[in-house]
Amino acid sequence: MKVMVDLCVVPLGVGVSVGAYVSACQEVIEQAGLSHQMHAYGTNIEGEWAAVFEVVRRCHEVVHEMGAPRITTSMRIGTRTDREQSLSDKIESVQARRQGERAGISDSEGSV
Repeated sequence: MKVMVDLCVVPLGVGVSVGAYVSACQEVIEQAGLSHQMHAYGTNIEGEWAAVFEVVRRCHEVVHEMGAPRITTSMRIGTRTDREQSLSDKIESVQARRQGERAGISDSEGSV
């Protein structure tokens, strides 16, 4: 099953700067070859369920190996079975809708 996850891994007990930990998790995601998009407060990841959750597990392992005694993680998880959809599809759908609204075109069908 395909899944989209919005992942935010926060190491605790390491001080206020967490950039090195974020970078390490980004490396884990890239090594897994999953489509992803980092944003200011996390990373969107898409792929097969097992592969995505293996990345989440690996991020925890790496952050602990770096010395973080605790980690708190939040995730939003989305799946759909009616059609294939990617992260970029979702963004493009909203952008197209916004352009239509600016042009005065109404679209009553929601595809996001």
